Amino acid sequence: MLRVSAPIPSRTLPVIVLAQFFCTSLWFAGNAIAPELAATLHQPAAFVAHLTSAVQLGFITGTLVFALLAVADRFSPSRVFGLSALAAAACNLGLNLPDVDASSLLACRFLTGFFLAGIYPVGMKIAADYAPSGLGKWLGFLVGALVLGTAFPHLLKSGAVQLPWQAVAWTTSGLAVLGGLAMWALVPDGPYRRAGQRLQLTAFLSGFRLPPFRAAAFGYFGHMWELYTFWAFLPLMLTSYNHTHPTAALPVAAWSFGLIGAGALACVGSGLLSRAVPARPLALVALALSGLCCLVSPLVLQGASSAGLLAFLLFWGLVVVADSPMFSSLVAQNAPDTTRGTALTIVNCLGFAITIASIQLTSWLAGWVPPQQLFLVLAVGPVLGLLTQIGRRPAPAS
Repeated sequence: MLRVSAPIPSRTLPVIVLAQFFCTSLWFAGNAIAPELAATLHQPAAFVAHLTSAVQLGFITGTLVFALLAVADRFSPSRVFGLSALAAAACNLGLNLPDVDASSLLACRFLTGFFLAGIYPVGMKIAADYAPSGLGKWLGFLVGALVLGTAFPHLLKSGAVQLPWQAVAWTTSGLAVLGGLAMWALVPDGPYRRAGQRLQLTAFLSGFRLPPFRAAAFGYFGHMWELYTFWAFLPLMLTSYNHTHPTAALPVAAWSFGLIGAGALACVGSGLLSRAVPARPLALVALALSGLCCLVSPLVLQGASSAGLLAFLLFWGLVVVADSPMFSSLVAQNAPDTTRGTALTIVNCLGFAITIASIQLTSWLAGWVPPQQLFLVLAVGPVLGLLTQIGRRPAPAS
């Protein structure tokens, strides 16, 4: 039976969103200072791909463990979020360990990613426990917070802030502690939470028996092939352009923050728009547009206009993530009630496993393919994601 309580406090959504933003700033903390880390550890430029993949691999491992043990369904999601935030913040400080070597640093990034599994999907589970209807709007804000959190370390390293690179880890870890404690103290279990009382190691499979759930999940997987590789290699696009056009002198860190962070506006916009337009067509249109950006990227990246490049990357940065809250809301809405947290977690697990394959493939291709043509491979995800929707029954709107 559903537990219905008093009206939802007005602070609930802002606290969830801020906590998500603070905690997910840990995700790309290593990427923002990758050049300094690579120089300190005498690593090649490709080290940024290894840093990203270490976090992704940790996240995949964490989500698999959380899903198998149904952690978000058996225990208080807010407490799981809070404890995970504290653990992830501690592991993130490995970026500043004295005399750290490359292997130890990658291990710290792996553990940071592991505990992020108790933050991102669990935050979506908490939102679903408060807003079973209109979830698209809530997840629009929540994924927007993830996008800003992902971009935030680049802001810390940009000319606007110019923190020493060692301060990036301290700042992001401090924010994660604040976010985790705020969620734990200010956001109790939602009125629509249905706790799973027994451990069932196969519970994560239950959603995939439902066609609408499968359709949403497969669309999400296609989206994930593109998203994190675009984010991880965006600084490379800008750096490559600077090398080709030395007079452009684009500030890479500042533009990386702006172009990634702008995706938060797309998430919030698609979330609000989902109140009037079904979530599924919104997601598919965004997926198609981002796939088109992959296909035309060689033409734009070879151009001589920095304004044209930045406008294109801004548009790509918007559409590449606008479908994320829509697919996530469709997954949550079509998951079984008692395993919703586990379903969100396993879909995240599989989606982020796909990001590792994409990032590593793109990194390998970078040694063989001109930078301007490198991102054609990202179109594979959107194309396959769209093909899986042919003949699928539309999932209900949020």
